[in-house]
Amino acid sequence: MKEALFWNKEKNLVKCNACKRHCVIPEGKAGFCLVRKNLNGKLISLVYGKNLTSEIDPIEKKPLFHFHPTSKVLGVSTFGCNFSCLHCQNYSISKEFDESMINSIKFTSPEKVIESALKNKVQGIAYTYTEPTIFIEYALDIMKLAKENNLFNVFVSNGYMTKEVLKESKKYLDAINVDLKGNENFYKKVCGNIDINEVKENIKWIYKNKIHLELTYLIVPSFNDKKEFFEETINFVLSLSNKIPLHFTAFYPQYKLDYLTSTSPFTVMQAKDLAEKKEVKYVYAGNLKKEENSFCPECKNLLVSRFYFNSEIKGIKKEKCSNCNAKTDFVL
Repeated sequence: MKEALFWNKEKNLVKCNACKRHCVIPEGKAGFCLVRKNLNGKLISLVYGKNLTSEIDPIEKKPLFHFHPTSKVLGVSTFGCNFSCLHCQNYSISKEFDESMINSIKFTSPEKVIESALKNKVQGIAYTYTEPTIFIEYALDIMKLAKENNLFNVFVSNGYMTKEVLKESKKYLDAINVDLKGNENFYKKVCGNIDINEVKENIKWIYKNKIHLELTYLIVPSFNDKKEFFEETINFVLSLSNKIPLHFTAFYPQYKLDYLTSTSPFTVMQAKDLAEKKEVKYVYAGNLKKEENSFCPECKNLLVSRFYFNSEIKGIKKEKCSNCNAKTDFVL
């Protein structure tokens, strides 16, 4: 256990300021995420050093398509989440656990994580599978060491952290993929009474502060699969930049929504086509096991070829299109 960052006392209670829920926690209880607990009037992280992940993944799996394509990352995750999505694919570690399960996990120091990354010759660390915000103390300590060892740091996030967390993370964070899950109603009913406007404000902050940003919209049949919902998301992206990579991905039945059917490929392609017609420069159709190539917006030259997380840089030379010499929107 480790004393948490981002909290303050309120009489005999503690208030967590890691995410926008701002849980006010009585003695002996944990916040909504189940891993930040009030012990003797202090906020404690129950999951510091409790890394559940040792997988090495292609960066494309996060998905980050425009950030160091073809690179490999070592994953870091712990128990807990500040959302309660009915369709969570990692529910066994985000919600279906207790404190005894946390305690059973062997401690892995930040130094050991970096040692593993270097041994396996990956290029970066991905804080993923569960929300990085709820294990931010562990993440920050690893991130600092990663930068000292010339490794990049990427978050896969729901985007519901506080500005304090964002500002501290910015010192070490290189890229982030934020799930932009649907409209206001979807966030309230499916994700656990979440304010979508807070997520959008954080996305704006991330973009303004020049952290590499990509967005993912998982299309859940009968919940967020209408054209008007796609348009709302597309228009929000365009209000920032038409060059932000946008991933529309297919849903497969999970957790409390396991009674649904998978997303129709037609629906995913409909969303992609709509975004392209509105001139979003980089739109991808994910989870379909098909090519997800990147093309130059100016001359349509193939820049990066991809098939199910396998990628190859084809038409980029010194961050420019090898055909028309236009600047490409990739971090290499």
